[in-house]
Amino acid sequence: MALMQISEPGSRVSNTNQKKRAIGIDLGTTNSLVGFRAQNETIIINDDFGNVLVPSIVHFPLEGKYLVGKSAEIFRESDPKNTVASVKRLLGRGAEDVVEQPLSYPYELDLSDERFLKIRTRRGSFSPVEISSEILKHLQNKAQSFLEEQVDGVVITVPAYFDEAQRQATKDSATLAGMNVLRLLNEPTAAAIAYGLDNNEEETIAVYDLGGGTFDISILRIVKGVFEVLATGGDASLGGDDFDFAIADWISESLSLKIGKNTNLQASVLSTARIAKEKLSNPSNHDDVNIEFMSKTLTLTREKFSKLTELLVRRTIKACRRTVRDAGIGFEEIDNVLLVGGSSRNFNVRKEVKKLFGIDPKYDLDPDKVVALGAALQADVLIGNKGANDSLLLDVIPLSLGLETMGGLVEKIIPRNATIPISKSQEFTTFKDGQTAMKLHILQGERELVSDCRSLAHFELRGIPPMVAGSAKISVSFRVDADGLLGVEAQELSSGKKTSISIKPSFGLTEEEITRMLRDSFEKAEIDHEQRLLTESQVEADRLIHDIQGALEQDGENVLDEQEIKMLQLNIKDLKVVREQSADRNLLVNLTEKLMKSSETFAERRMNFSIKKALSGKSLDEVET
Repeated sequence: MALMQISEPGSRVSNTNQKKRAIGIDLGTTNSLVGFRAQNETIIINDDFGNVLVPSIVHFPLEGKYLVGKSAEIFRESDPKNTVASVKRLLGRGAEDVVEQPLSYPYELDLSDERFLKIRTRRGSFSPVEISSEILKHLQNKAQSFLEEQVDGVVITVPAYFDEAQRQATKDSATLAGMNVLRLLNEPTAAAIAYGLDNNEEETIAVYDLGGGTFDISILRIVKGVFEVLATGGDASLGGDDFDFAIADWISESLSLKIGKNTNLQASVLSTARIAKEKLSNPSNHDDVNIEFMSKTLTLTREKFSKLTELLVRRTIKACRRTVRDAGIGFEEIDNVLLVGGSSRNFNVRKEVKKLFGIDPKYDLDPDKVVALGAALQADVLIGNKGANDSLLLDVIPLSLGLETMGGLVEKIIPRNATIPISKSQEFTTFKDGQTAMKLHILQGERELVSDCRSLAHFELRGIPPMVAGSAKISVSFRVDADGLLGVEAQELSSGKKTSISIKPSFGLTEEEITRMLRDSFEKAEIDHEQRLLTESQVEADRLIHDIQGALEQDGENVLDEQEIKMLQLNIKDLKVVREQSADRNLLVNLTEKLMKSSETFAERRMNFSIKKALSGKSLDEVET
C-alpha cells in the first residue's frame, strides 16, 4: 500500500521526485502571491511572519536596497512620495493616458516624456516595468529561499482584459527580473483551474474577477479538461482602489479637508478609507464602521457604502451583460459563477452578481489565493511535470488586430475573441507600377477607419521586385502566442524578401478607450460600413485615374487621335471632381465605370501597339523561338 505524504499548508515539502521546479505568481495591484505544486499538493508560500499576501509596494530609501512588500508598506503613510503602490494600474500606460485621466495616488509622476510614463522618487525616476520587476524579484527570491533551490520557470497571471501593451509590459518586467516566463495566464482561467472544474464532463462558467486595480469577466466552456474561453470583457482601470478613492473623497468632503498637494494627508485618508472598506467587505461583519480621523468620528453605514460604490459595481454588471452576449449564450446556460479577487468580498458585489446570473456564486476558495493556486498548477504542467491536472487552455484575444490598407481603411486579420494561440495570413499587393517597398501599419480596434483605431507599430518591407501595380504578392502573417503577444511577418512571394516585427507598444489602452472602441463598433457599424464602401470606391477611382493618366503620357499620341484623347481627359476630370468634392458613392461608382468603359478601346489599341512594337524587325522563326 502506498503512503501519502501529509504536510502542514505552507510548510516545506521534500522534492525528491521533482525533476523541475516552477512557480505560479499572481502579480496583483494590491497584493501578490507565489505558489508551487509538489507531490499532489499546491502550496501558497508564506513569508517569515506567516503571511501569504505580499503587498505590491516598493519603497525607495535614502540608500541601500529597495524595500518590497511588508517592509515597504510601513512607509506608505510616512513617506508616500517614495513608496509606490498599485503600480500594476500603470503597466503599459503612457504619459498621455494619465494626463487625460489622473490617478489619485500620492506619489509623483514624471511626465517629461510624452510617451513613456515614470514615477519620480528620491532615487531617480522609474518606469512601471522597473518597479514591477522589483516585486517579481522579491517573489522569486521568496520562493527560492523557501524551496532551497533555483526556480526553472514561472507562470504569471494577467487580467484577461489586459491589452497588447499591458501584457508586453508584464513580460518585460519578468524578463528584467531574470525570470524564465513559461506563460502569461489569464486570471479567470487560472481561477477555473484552481477550482478543479476540468474534472467535470462539460460545464459553462462565468468568472467574475474584481481585484485591486482591474476587473475581468470571462465566459468559459470546459469539456474534459479543455478550457475554451468563449468571450472576455471587463475594465482594465476598475478595482478595489476605486472603492478606496470613493470612500476617501467622502471622508474629505465630510471633514472639509483641503488636501491639495499634501501627499502625507492624501496617503493617510486613502489608508483610512482602505481599512474601512476591508471591514465592511468582510462577509462576517454586518455592522456599520466608525472612522476615527483627525480627532473626529464618522460612521460609514452599509447603505452609504453601497451608495458610494453603486456606480462602480454597476460598471462591472454592464460588462458582464456585454460579455455574455458576446459569448453567444443566454444567462440560463451558465452552470457556475466564480467570484475571484479580494474586492469580490464586497457584499453589494455578491448581491448584484447573484441577481444578474440567477445562481449563488461560488467563493469557497479564498478569492485572494485562487488565481495563484491555478497559476502554480499550470506552471507545474508547463515545466514538464505532467500529471492528472493536465489541461488544454484556449484563451481569447480581447480586441481585433489588423493592417492599414489604401484609403485609411483597416483590414482585420485576427478578430476580437479569436482563440489564442493563433496564426493568420492574408495576401496584399502593390498600388503603383514599379513599387519596391511597402509600409505596414499594425492597428488594434473594432472600427473600419485607421483614425478610429489604436496604432501599435509601423515597419517596412523593402526589396520588392519592380512590377506592374497589382502583380506583386505580399503575404502578411499575424501570430498571437499563448501569452497574447503579437508578431507580424511580411514576405514578397516571388523573391522571398521577408521582414518581421514583434509588437512592443510603449503604452496601453485605457479602459475608457477599450469601452469606447467596442461601443462605437456596435453603434456606428452602419456608418462604418457605408464609409468603407465609399473609401474603397475612392481608392478604385484613384487607381484608375493613375493608370490611365500614365498610359496616356506613354502611348496616348501613338494610338489615339486628338478628339479621343480629349474625351478621355474630360472623363478623368469629371471623376476627379466627384472624387475630391463629393461623398456620393453612387455617382462616384457610375463615373468610374464610365471612365473604365471609355478607356477600353485605348487599352486594346495600346496592347496591339505594344505587341507590334515588340515583333517589329523579327522573323517568324525568331518569334517562335
